Amino acid sequence: MTTAEDFYFERRSGGTFVATELTSGAWNPAEQHVAPSLGLLAHEVERDLGERRDDHLRLTRVSFDILGTYPVGEVDVGVRVARPGRTIELVEATLSANGRAVVVLRAWLQATYDSAAITGGGDAPFPDRAGLGPGSLGIEWAGRFVKSVDVAQEPMGPGRGRSWVRARARLVKGEESSPTARLIGVLDVANGLTPRVGMDVAAYPNLDLVAHLYREPEDGWTGLDTTVSFAADGVGLTRSVVHDDAGLVGTCAQILTVRPR
Repeated sequence: MTTAEDFYFERRSGGTFVATELTSGAWNPAEQHVAPSLGLLAHEVERDLGERRDDHLRLTRVSFDILGTYPVGEVDVGVRVARPGRTIELVEATLSANGRAVVVLRAWLQATYDSAAITGGGDAPFPDRAGLGPGSLGIEWAGRFVKSVDVAQEPMGPGRGRSWVRARARLVKGEESSPTARLIGVLDVANGLTPRVGMDVAAYPNLDLVAHLYREPEDGWTGLDTTVSFAADGVGLTRSVVHDDAGLVGTCAQILTVRPR
């Protein structure tokens, strides 16, 4: 049973990390599931920000490109500021394995202002976890990462459902990660929560993940209102509205390569 004492990565030195077996992936257990890596990149962007500045910028948009698969093992993370600014920054982070870039993040960070007087939006209702049944994320998929995630789910048909998810392990051994980094570290499971078809019918890995977070999330569970769509020419889209216990947080989308067996 995975607990908060477990972790996905251990820092060796600087930006070098060793992935644990808890990162093993759903399509191939010898490869890493990308979800923890996305959380690690967000964690490192925020850590770099804290070392460079003494004011607060908030991570509001993350755009990840997944350049290839990579084994469970050592990875390196490099961070650079692509567009410096007093109130807005664009930061890039790259995760490499065996000397090859495998995931690239471009992240917008913004200063915050007091806009409480004009707060508002169309928050859609989201089901309470107490009324949902356990999900099947750790049963249908291979690899240890999916088994380290708690799921409560309301299936609504092929490619459609509402789910609550929570990773039980830390992102990095001995390090505190922000609620934002921890939320980003589970977003990639959206593509496997409510699949249109089983793995025996088609493979449908995602090439990217883009999330817009208009509000800083609370720590804990992440709610995903997810729809999966397949076109007739082998391209798909997984899109999710993202929630926490306080309400709407933002949106997330993943483009898919759909390959019938």
